[in-house]
Amino acid sequence: MEIRNLANELSSNSYPGRGIVIGKSQDGKYAVTAYFIMGRSENSRNRVFVEDGDGIRTKAFDESKLTDPSLIIYAPVRVLGNKTIVTNGDQTDTIYEGMDKQMTFEQSLRSREFEPDGPNYTPRISGIMHIENGVYNYAMSILKSNNGDPSSCNRFTYAYENPKAGEGRFIHTYMNDGNPLPSFEGEPKVVEIKGSIDEFKDMIWNSLNEDNKVSLFVRFINIETGEVESRIVNKNK
Repeated sequence: MEIRNLANELSSNSYPGRGIVIGKSQDGKYAVTAYFIMGRSENSRNRVFVEDGDGIRTKAFDESKLTDPSLIIYAPVRVLGNKTIVTNGDQTDTIYEGMDKQMTFEQSLRSREFEPDGPNYTPRISGIMHIENGVYNYAMSILKSNNGDPSSCNRFTYAYENPKAGEGRFIHTYMNDGNPLPSFEGEPKVVEIKGSIDEFKDMIWNSLNEDNKVSLFVRFINIETGEVESRIVNKNK
């Protein structure tokens, strides 16, 4: 597969929606993830990321403007032992609870499907990073309607063992802007992962559409030691 430039992927798309990147740093030392959210409505744009234990959650920036919390307030990142879960909705909790009961990532998501926000039927995208004894692998999932038909849910899971340094996978909710919004198609895109955590964070944030971007989270996990370093960027301040 073609290795894509992540900055170009983001800057050429005014509305990829919500996106997850998972991979390995250029020097091979770190497991890397990034999660961003975008918004077109006032309700979607009225959000920030805040730290919540080992993970993060979304929070209304101005509580007085919050109209419907159901699909916008959730914990995108949670940590279960040596596993880091990253998703675009409250299925983070579904995965956490399922894997805590010895279910697999894929099994945990069997009870969920795309979001009930017709006519878009936004896909649920999820990722899981597993680090144990200096070994790192990850998986990604997308649950989507069948070409906009909500009577059928299409489920795809992709697993990546011993990922290559400087390489990651990128999955996002929408192919581009539109009405209705067209769901992501195909397997996660292969993208380059370059630089330090701050360089990677700045590249993503600066490449996202200025009007639509809302928040960004980036985490680097040392594969040998488990040490974690994270960054949050919020447009609302």
